[in-house]
Amino acid sequence: MYLDFYGLKEAPFNITPDPRFLYFSARHREAYDHLLYGIEQRKGFIALTGEVGSGKTTVCRAVLAALSKQVRTALILNPSLTETQLLRAILHDFGLVPKGRDRLAYIEQLNEFLLEQTRQGLNVALFIDEAQDLLPEVMEQVRLLSNLETDQHKLMQIVLAGQPELQARLARPEFRQLRQRITISCHLLPLSEEETGLYIQHRLAVAGAADGAMFEPEAVRRVHRYAGGIPRVTNTVCDRAMLAGYVSGAGRIGGREVKRALTEMEEKL
Repeated sequence: MYLDFYGLKEAPFNITPDPRFLYFSARHREAYDHLLYGIEQRKGFIALTGEVGSGKTTVCRAVLAALSKQVRTALILNPSLTETQLLRAILHDFGLVPKGRDRLAYIEQLNEFLLEQTRQGLNVALFIDEAQDLLPEVMEQVRLLSNLETDQHKLMQIVLAGQPELQARLARPEFRQLRQRITISCHLLPLSEEETGLYIQHRLAVAGAADGAMFEPEAVRRVHRYAGGIPRVTNTVCDRAMLAGYVSGAGRIGGREVKRALTEMEEKL
């Protein structure tokens, strides 16, 4: 609705994990670099954690987009599965038709696939999002997948992305074997107020704004105070603020527009 008014080519504050809109704060850049390094160097298990809406999925999508064609990838978005269902989902996402009906058959098929990729000089990476929701027995199955290896390196790199609860689960004694296999671990922090301003400017620029500094300092302060530096909440507030600005005919977004947006959001809760 407000795109033409503000000279935008597309919506700047969608909450979908589009890697084009990823803003590299220091911690987001660190996580991105570490994931790429861990996959390319065949480090096995990699953990990425952060609060809800902190950008974990977007970072994973950006890494998937950046990996070379020498890396075969699979992405599991719904980990609320049994061990057998998870293995079937992994095979499907690698483009395979599951053979047999039990876990042993699926593991054998997956191992054959991984060995064939290795013979072709290819690497393989598996991303499991929302990994804090994995059942204990499924987490153990994921750990066992790391046993698929040669004498030289792991056949599959596994990225576990999840909320802070994932850290807490991995710290439990029964998961110490899995915890010990995680060679790279990253945690995303909320954005600072300065980073929030840069984040807003970045998304506006990607969306085609001629003036990336469309949000005034007071608007940024109010957005950060409410969102707490969480990108997803920041997007929601900014989208509502721009709509409020469009309705009132404001060329720039100030504290008044953000206040109006927050009032409307609170009324709908």
